[in-house]
Amino acid sequence: LLALDRREQRAEVQRGRAAGVAEVLRPVLARAVGGELDAVAVGVREVDGLVGAVVGRAVDRRLGDFTELAPDIEADDVVMNRVICCYPFMERLVGAAVSSSRRFVAATFPRDRWGTKVALAFDNTWCRIRGVDFRSFIHPPDDIVAVARKAGFEVVFSDRDFIWNSVVFEKVG
Repeated sequence: LLALDRREQRAEVQRGRAAGVAEVLRPVLARAVGGELDAVAVGVREVDGLVGAVVGRAVDRRLGDFTELAPDIEADDVVMNRVICCYPFMERLVGAAVSSSRRFVAATFPRDRWGTKVALAFDNTWCRIRGVDFRSFIHPPDDIVAVARKAGFEVVFSDRDFIWNSVVFEKVG
């Protein structure tokens, strides 16, 4: 989770250390609140120091599950870049994102294709062999859109490449 505050607020949900740093390094930011979905955040203090130097304030980092933190987060925009596939309960995650957003939700997630499924199956098997608890998931894109629409959001942008779908939802009404 990375929430950015300037005249508008943007929450960015990420997994792993230093996630979203490219977005943070914008000189227009007034404040940053950052967090991780996992406890393995090696080097996060160095990243927070760099971000803090750019925004002129210390970074308030929150560690936890975004679905549990979301009720305390209000943002104009929520960005979920390659994180939906890291969470087993898509409805809960997307629901938390749309409930935290006043305007836009942007998401990037893997395409539901046989090649992507095979690659993730290998990755999940490799994690299992190494004793790593992490697993990747491919959630049906239509289900992701349905959760956002149920909350009053509509698709205003959609694109895809060989592996990833990119969608931006806007709150209507």
